[in-house]
Amino acid sequence: MMTGLILVLGLAAWVKAEPPAEPRSVMVSRGPGHSWQARPTRVLADFPELPQDHITSRFGGILPDGGLLPASGYFRTARIDGRWWLVDPEGHLFIHRGVTTVRGNRSADGRKARLERFGAEENWATATGRMLRSHGFNGTGVWADDVPLQAAGGGLVYTRLWNFMSSYGRKRGGTYQRPGNTGYPGGVPFIFDPEFVKFCDEHAKQLAATKDDPWLLGHFTDNELPWSRRMLENYLSLPEDDPGREAAERWLRQRHGSRATAKDITGKDREGFLEFAAETYFSIVASAIRRHDPNHLVLGSRFNGGALKLPEVFLAAGKHVDVVSANYYQAWSPDAELLRRWAVDSGRPVIISEWYAKGIDSGMANKGGVGWLVKTQADRGMFYQNFTLGLMESKTCVGWHWFRYQDNDPSDRRADPSNRDSNKGIVTNRYEPYPALLDAMRELNTRTYGLIRHVDGPAAHAP
Repeated sequence: MMTGLILVLGLAAWVKAEPPAEPRSVMVSRGPGHSWQARPTRVLADFPELPQDHITSRFGGILPDGGLLPASGYFRTARIDGRWWLVDPEGHLFIHRGVTTVRGNRSADGRKARLERFGAEENWATATGRMLRSHGFNGTGVWADDVPLQAAGGGLVYTRLWNFMSSYGRKRGGTYQRPGNTGYPGGVPFIFDPEFVKFCDEHAKQLAATKDDPWLLGHFTDNELPWSRRMLENYLSLPEDDPGREAAERWLRQRHGSRATAKDITGKDREGFLEFAAETYFSIVASAIRRHDPNHLVLGSRFNGGALKLPEVFLAAGKHVDVVSANYYQAWSPDAELLRRWAVDSGRPVIISEWYAKGIDSGMANKGGVGWLVKTQADRGMFYQNFTLGLMESKTCVGWHWFRYQDNDPSDRRADPSNRDSNKGIVTNRYEPYPALLDAMRELNTRTYGLIRHVDGPAAHAP
């Protein structure tokens, strides 16, 4: 078997591809009304012709060149020859390729379309699982209907999002809906509330239901919390009896003496307090998760926006999570140095937990959301290939989750403002697939491990 694996993933990978006559590019815009610019774009055709991966694991992984790694019965992480991997429950190397929000359309017209196309819910789950696997996806990201998908036996490795902070906020009061995430009074979450610790422990009791499931990759703690170097000032601006303000005042006085005020704050104070706040949060939620589910990975809180350039939050998270996760937007190609810094600062591998592009040929308004705007579904597929190629070259990324399964439905008024009018899905809001996008996804997904071998070089994978 070892010789066959080397032939499948090795020798055939070194046939040189013909370079394109001129650099390939895609016309890209930040949204309706913005200018269009040509962005350099690499696709699979720019690489040597690779066979499809020889999958050896029921979870969708491959056999390492040196034979199976120690099997823990659950997913874990490993750093091998300078590259981060997930290791599946049986000891195979694994890259998690998922789609978020794999669930049914909630509008009346959407429910009607689903019934007409699939009939019973189990039929939708079976067909959807088959479609994802046939296009090289081996799992789901957040907000998926995991119960019917797992019951249908689709063989998808899934994740869970528990929203510790936003769930506590709904109970406490004062939170509000922002486009794509939850807003908090003063722009700061309730990290220092004494009741938050107890709430997390109670909330995490739900995790016991799936703690023995080998198909569960792990747990996200929250979505897009408002990390900022303004946190110290923001906490100090809260009412005098707020636990967050009291914690900030204690911290500042420990640094500058009992009479310290906001006027004494330095840049180093802002960085130090941000790391302190982030470590407090991650220590609380990770402890609660591991108390009730010691078997599965802690996947971070889905950093986004300005947080992606704050080393302090990665340093803090890395002490408590197994993987750091990032909703990575406003980049046509991933920033290699930024990815490297995330892994170095945290000491952990990375999952890209959200990213996408929207096509104007869908006929949708495409005003909502922060993903790129392109002209065609084929361009969306080129973006998928370009972005994932950069992720694989980083040696830090162990998975990516495209946002999302289905286009927004303008008639779904329950959706948050960022998810009402845009072409984000791999299927329409009436369950019609986008073939040009899905074909490009399949071409890359089914060659992921061969591409990793190619970018690493053959010496890195010698048995």
